Amino acid sequence: MDFEFSPEEKKFKQEVHQFFQSEPELCAGFMEEWHGGEGFGPKTWALLRKLGEKHWLTPTWPKKYGGLDLPYVYYCIIQEEMSYWIGLYACIGTAMAGPVILKCGTEEQKDFYLPRIARGEIEFCLGYSEPQAGSDLANLQLRAEDKGDYYLLNGQKTFNTRCHFAQYHWLAARTSSEGPKYRGISLFIVDLKTPGISITPLMTFSGERTNDVFYDDVKVPKSSLVGEPGMGFYYIMEALAYERVTPVGAYQRLFEQLLEYIKESGKGSDPVIRQKIAQLAIELEVCKLFTLNVVSAQSKGIIPVYEANAAKIFITETEQRLANTVVNIFGLRGQLQRDSKWNVLNGMFEFIYRQSLTELIMRGTSEILRNVIAQRGLGLKRR
Repeated sequence: MDFEFSPEEKKFKQEVHQFFQSEPELCAGFMEEWHGGEGFGPKTWALLRKLGEKHWLTPTWPKKYGGLDLPYVYYCIIQEEMSYWIGLYACIGTAMAGPVILKCGTEEQKDFYLPRIARGEIEFCLGYSEPQAGSDLANLQLRAEDKGDYYLLNGQKTFNTRCHFAQYHWLAARTSSEGPKYRGISLFIVDLKTPGISITPLMTFSGERTNDVFYDDVKVPKSSLVGEPGMGFYYIMEALAYERVTPVGAYQRLFEQLLEYIKESGKGSDPVIRQKIAQLAIELEVCKLFTLNVVSAQSKGIIPVYEANAAKIFITETEQRLANTVVNIFGLRGQLQRDSKWNVLNGMFEFIYRQSLTELIMRGTSEILRNVIAQRGLGLKRR
């Protein structure tokens, strides 16, 4: 594991940093659209297309499909800078759907989807969770019946966050009921404009929008199937190992804003507050090391199953400790939202306080991920 970037990597990091620094309007526009509930609006798409022009959305992909053929560490650098400046570090298309298409898709699928993903023109949303199948993904029930010339889809998905602005659904559906449940799942790419699909808003505790998605006799062509039938669960598990890599750039920036506020307000003279801030600084450094450990594994061609889970747990729980610390330091003022003139740091930490609860659940709950670490990392047996 490398604890520092090479001179070439540091130069690239500075280049990416300067790019975001030179685009304050687009960065501010993204924050306004995303936190305003719109999701990807015009300014967000404009920013993604600028990144696409530089091939920075998919730097590890082959040049044929819009990449730069760079090592994985460069993707990590871009993710950290994106996270620091706008709070977004990856798209579903670039981080999950694209890599699976690149590895398992047909040549037609690669040619049709990958260049548009790389240019920042399209986005996917995950279609995994169902009311009875969240952590137990193998229990999903949305059915895809083989009708000869097409598949007929019926069922419901829930907590599909980007469906109200994405173009495609990265959908897990049951194509067989024979044998173990996880062997009957297949992956599909579904155009969300297909007749029979309805999308209903579902608001989270933090005020962010996710969605329920209903399929009612939806016909999708055979060409929508990704990879082999019945192998979807395996593709998903591999992709989740990459999704659970969480950059800490956004938390680092929040910490810097908090530290500056404490210095200016004079609270830094309080020894208890100094201890809390020092503890957070240490934990953020540990978060960075967790991330570098995962990147090191990926750079060697290793799928970081338990390493990524360990990183996801520690980083998201650090976010919660960061929010808790701010509320403890600032008391009742720390609980005021953005629309209050008495809020602290524009009410951002009040929002993070609520959002941190969903982060502990999204992309795998801490409890489930600890079981994965125990089994696949430590070799412990299931009871």
